[in-house]
Parts: sequence; C-alpha cells; structure tokens
Amino acid sequence: MLEALATQPADALLALIKLHNADPRADKIDLGVGVYRTGDGATPVFKAIKAAEARLLETQNSKAYLGPEGDMGFVHALIPYVFGADFDTTRVEGMQAPGGTGAVRLAIEVAKRAGAKRILMGTPSWPNHAQIVAAAGLELVTFRHVTPEGTADLDALKAALAAAGEGDVVLLHGCCHNPSGVDYTRAQWDEIAPLLAERGIMPLIDLAYQGLGEGMEADAYGLRKVLAHVPEALVAYSCDKNFGLYRDRVGAFYAVTSDADALARAMANGATIARASWSMPPDHGAAAVRIILNDKDLTAQWLAELDDMRDRMRWVRDRLASAQQVGAIPMGPLGTQNGLFSMLPLSSEQILALREKHGVYMAGSGRINIAGLTTGNIEKFIDALRDVA
Repeated sequence: MLEALATQPADALLALIKLHNADPRADKIDLGVGVYRTGDGATPVFKAIKAAEARLLETQNSKAYLGPEGDMGFVHALIPYVFGADFDTTRVEGMQAPGGTGAVRLAIEVAKRAGAKRILMGTPSWPNHAQIVAAAGLELVTFRHVTPEGTADLDALKAALAAAGEGDVVLLHGCCHNPSGVDYTRAQWDEIAPLLAERGIMPLIDLAYQGLGEGMEADAYGLRKVLAHVPEALVAYSCDKNFGLYRDRVGAFYAVTSDADALARAMANGATIARASWSMPPDHGAAAVRIILNDKDLTAQWLAELDDMRDRMRWVRDRLASAQQVGAIPMGPLGTQNGLFSMLPLSSEQILALREKHGVYMAGSGRINIAGLTTGNIEKFIDALRDVA
C-alpha cells in the first residue's frame, strides 16, 4: 500500500539549513531560519521564561491531561494583550493550540464547518497558509499584498473583497507580515475594517508576531479596529516568537461573535476538531506564559526583553535602509517594514551567487530573516549584495 504514495518535494528551508550546516566557512550568514537571534547570533531562552519555568517546577503537582481546550488560564490571560483591556469579553472565547500553525488550522477548520468555501489571501504569504487551506479542502483565492513600490496593496484587497461573497473568509496578517515585512498602515486598517463589515466577509486574523513590530499595543491596532466593526471573526495567535517558545509550540485560537450561542458552538466545534487532531495541546510553554502574565514583575521583565528584541531588529533595518540603493536593489523600504522578515528582489542566480561566493544563505524567494544580521556581519552582507547586484 505504501508504495502507492506519491513522492513529495523536499522542504526548501530544511534543505537550506542542511547546506548552511555543512558549510565550513566561519563567516557564513544564515538568513533563512525564522527565529530571532541576538547580536551574538544566539536564540536564548527569555529570562522571564526561565523564572516562570523555575516556579512551575516548584509548584506543578500533576501532569494529568487538561482537555482539548488546554490551559484556559493561559488563554484568558492573553485576552487583554490581544484584544485590549476594554474589550467586551462576553464576545470572545478561545482555546490553546499547538503553536500558531495549530491555531490557523483550527480556525480554518471551524470556518469550514460554519460554511466557508473559499479563503481569500494576499500573496506572498507564509507558505504554510496555502498548505493548510489545501489540507482543509477549501479553495484558495489570492490577491496581491505588496505593490511594486513596496507598500501594502490596499486596492488589491478592496478588489478581492468586492468580488467576494457568501462563504468567503479573508486571511489577514495582524502585523509583521511574513514574508514581506510590509504591513497595512493605520489609515489602511481604518478603511479595511468598515469595508469588511459592509461586505459581510468574515476575517481570520493571524497574529503571530505581536510586539516585534512597533510594540504590543501598536501591533494589535489592525485586529482591534476590525473587531470594532465586524460582528464575528476568528483569530490565530502565536507565542512562539514573542516569548521565544518555538519548540514548545504555544498558540491560541479565538472566536469573536456578537451572539453567546454562536460563541458556544464555535468553541464546541473547536474542541471536537482539536480532539480529533492532536487530542490535547502541549502544556509546558503555555503554563509558563500564564505564570508570566499573572505576575506583574515577570510581565515587566518579559516586556523589557521584547523591547530589546524589537530595538535590535529596528537597528538592523535602519542600517540596511541607510544603504538606500545597492545596485538595482532598493534598500530604503526595509526601514519602514516590520518584524523578522523582508524580501529582496533577487534572481535565483543572485541568491545562488550569494551562497556560493559569500556564504550568505537565504530562501529562494529572496526572503531574509533580518535577525540573522549582526554588527559583526551586516557590512559583509551589504558588500555581498553589492557584488552580486
């Protein structure tokens, strides 16, 4: 039976990791893997997480199952940070998911059960978005997210919404767009929110990088603006980046409605889907986040560490942007973008030359993880770009 399985293409990012690891050059640069790195190139555990884990070690007295909903203390502790301190909590409920990926999958499966037929999505997008939509058996309708000038293409979104109808869901990145780093501006969100309400299209907002763009409050602007206008929405949230909990897979799925019965049904369906998918979510990372968010001193420590991350990435962006133009590569737009990622307009030949001649490793799409750049290698990177441009 298994011999009938079709061969699957190798994951390009995993292949890139192997190539980088095998490269003996001491000055090689890894811009492919999507994790935060310090100026020394490390991806450390947050000090606030370490403190929370120590407390968890001392106080946790059972490893029994929590149920498919996971740690509801964690889920509820996140709500004021995601939705705002004044949000009507009778409109929202959530459940834990294994990372942002699990949250997106859960949101799309709940939408499917609710009657969704198509997912509208700006491109480029995180590659796993399209794979999840396909796995759920829904149709994917794409529109352009980035203009040739490097700004968010509001007109393309408007056109997609104008052509949308009953059974359509639009997937939007809340902040720090992956892979482009190009976010909708506040003025654009101000236009998007009422338009979604007018068209009756349900938004699914993927908020995977809150705090890594302009700050926790600023990065939630678009989501909160949308929720102030629409009667219902789905939200996929990840703590993997803003708490550094990549391998612990910490995410949450939220449904927002204006009807208590609809909210209860959304959660009941979510629990059923979760039970059949992963049964119970992993507990450890979510428990650590709950401890942090319920302790004002640990919360302050976590936010300070997040500020340091954001400041370092902003420094990298500012330095890259100061180069203005490297050959035919416009660098200025990188300074106005947000988060871990940006895309450079490089050909496959240029990307190969960067790798072979200079030990610079990046995705074939031209996406770079700017956190892979440090004071020790950023000038080498700019010189390498200049060489291949």
